[in-house]
Parts: sequence; C-alpha cells; structure tokens
Amino acid sequence: MKAIRFHEFGNSEVLRYEDVDRPVPGTGQVLVRVAATSFNPVDDHIRAGVMAEMMPITLPYVPGIDLAGTVAELGADVTGLEVGDRVVAMLPLDSAGGAAEYALAPAESLAPAPRTTELVDAAALPLIGLAAWQTTFELAELKPGQTVLVNGAGGAVGSLVVQLAVEAGAHVTAVDSPQHADRLRGYGADRVVGPLALASGPGAVGGPFHVVVNHVRVAPEELAQLTNYVADGGVAASTAGPIPEDPDRGVRSASLWVRSDGAQLAEVVARMDAGTLRLHVADHRPVAELAAVHEDAGAGRLLGKTVVVAP
Repeated sequence: MKAIRFHEFGNSEVLRYEDVDRPVPGTGQVLVRVAATSFNPVDDHIRAGVMAEMMPITLPYVPGIDLAGTVAELGADVTGLEVGDRVVAMLPLDSAGGAAEYALAPAESLAPAPRTTELVDAAALPLIGLAAWQTTFELAELKPGQTVLVNGAGGAVGSLVVQLAVEAGAHVTAVDSPQHADRLRGYGADRVVGPLALASGPGAVGGPFHVVVNHVRVAPEELAQLTNYVADGGVAASTAGPIPEDPDRGVRSASLWVRSDGAQLAEVVARMDAGTLRLHVADHRPVAELAAVHEDAGAGRLLGKTVVVAP
C-alpha cells in the first residue's frame, strides 16, 4: 500500500510517499481503510522532532493523527464493530498512521462516523473535537448560565468550543479577526469582537468572565494579562500555553494535553448529527501532497482546517 513516512526528523522535505506493508491488526486493534486524515499543527512539531524528548516515536513514522474510514479487518477481542462500518478516531500521537491507504487504530479510540457529513470531511473532527470537548467540560467545567470568553474563536478548536458552550447554555463572547465574525454569530455567540487589546482590560469586551478559553499563541506576558479577564473564582483554560493563576481571587488555570477517547468522540459526533455542532473545512488536499501541506502550514499559507484525502 501507499503511505507517507519520514525516516528522520527535519523540515517538510523528509516526508516521502512510498510503498509500505499493509499493517495487520493485533489484539484490540482495528484495521481501517482510510478515507482521509487531516493536518494538525502537532503533526509539524512531531515531524520536526520538537516533541521527541517528551513523546518518543519509532522511525519510520506515518503521520496523520486524525482518521476517517471504513473498518477493513478486526483484531482479536474486538467487539461492537463490523467490517464495513464507517468510523472516525484520534490515533495515538506516538504512532499515528492516518496518511496511508490503511491504518491501525485501537478499538477504544473509534467512534461511529457522523451520518450528516461526507466521510472525508469527518477526518477533520477527531483531534479538534476532543480538544474542544476536553477544554470545555474537563478543564473549564463549564456550567449553564456562565459567561465565556473564547480567544481565537475562529480557529478549528475555538469554533467547536463556541458551539459546545452555546449548546451548554453559556453566554459566549467570541474573539477573532473580522473575517470570522459572521460564522461565529451563526454559531450562536452572544458577542463577536476583534482581536483583544489586552491593555484595555476585560471591561472593554464585557468581562470579566467566569471562563476564559485561549487558543492564541502569544508571549508569556500577554498570557499573564488574560488572568485579569477571569472573574473571581473563575477558570482560565488554554490550548496555547499556560495562563497564570491568581490564588488570591480564586482564579485557577488549566492547560490541555488532548487524549484519544472514543466515548467522548461519539458525544461530539452525536452533536454533529443532531445539528448543534458544525464543522468548518477550509480545504482538501491529496495525501501525495502532504509535504506541501506541511510546507504551507509552516509558511502560514494554510487557509484553515485542511483534510488530506487518501489514495
């Protein structure tokens, strides 16, 4: 079968489109015929070796953490799935494998694919859907009636956080560039504002807030200013670096390390099928062009969430 692999860490040029052996599912594993994967910024970090110390991987490595496809073969002790089932999964970061014709997935990572979207587009969902779910309900412990500021609301994860928070009964202020404003209003945000002028303080955007969710990578001193946007007893949850706590005001902070969870992913999928959660896919690229996708991402040329279609 065909797959993209890298045999050493480096820039996008280390990615090679080559013939590899089709994997065989072991106990508790499922072989999936891949419809698509997607690009996530962490893919770039893994390929460059930035994460090698905290997360060792075995080379050669097939990237592609997101997976959408159909079940091709079941390993021993796998129940509840049948050959031909449409599935999605977030694959383990240390092994991944989605940029190929076939990929192995732990059975517990799989969830039924959404019925309301094309299977290839569903590949955009797993990592960002789990990141949004875990940020909203585990880190922030969001409750109905709370006020929420989502910084970077137009991005892949931020867009889903906005929708999950709205559905949960929160009052959402969405922060991002004006090009995302109409889409964010369509998601139900109560207020949509442009990039934060942090020095202006929380009052300028209707704060402080019970929950501040940050998806924007900024300098540590700017992250520190976000603490002021959290109300007494509130929480700051971030996917882009830690926001300092303020114990005197009871402000706590939590950072995300997203993990695979098939049951949570099924909850996200259910919301898509119910129409309360929409997925925004900016572009589709063939897997043979994955090196160019990585190059475009590094140069800031990606339009947004990009689905990578299998051969």
